[in-house]
Amino acid sequence: MGMAGRILDSEASVEYRRGELLISTDRERLSLDVVHGFLTNCYWARGIPREVVARSIENALCFGIYEGQSQIGFARVISDFATIAYVGDVFVLETHRGRGLGKWLIQCITEHPALQNLRRWILTTRDAHGLYSQFGFTPVKAPERFMERHQPNVYDTP
Repeated sequence: MGMAGRILDSEASVEYRRGELLISTDRERLSLDVVHGFLTNCYWARGIPREVVARSIENALCFGIYEGQSQIGFARVISDFATIAYVGDVFVLETHRGRGLGKWLIQCITEHPALQNLRRWILTTRDAHGLYSQFGFTPVKAPERFMERHQPNVYDTP
């Protein structure tokens, strides 16, 4: 398959269904209000501007969870679709937790056709190690090899 075909594969919408529940990668279905509303109040992106969330959605493979027409969860993957994927901004609205939706979401992400045979998957989490370990994520084996430039207060107004 040529390079153009691979890019198209990652852009095609994929859907996963469980009864009335849907996980979809169709960006058109996403509610910027829901995603921004959650992220601007969560510990990792507090105060994130709406336009930054919109740009992050445009430049990632996004997964929305829907019950009927309502969006109840989200995650995005930043990837080259060849060697690496970063999973970020994973959430299920508090009112819908405890139903296995986070687990289903990570399963759908790791099984997505455009994200197969990658050399490395990465993510950061404060408290969801149990969830991610079910899908083969482990603590970094060689932390001395990893570096970061982290600006946790980037969204604070000066």
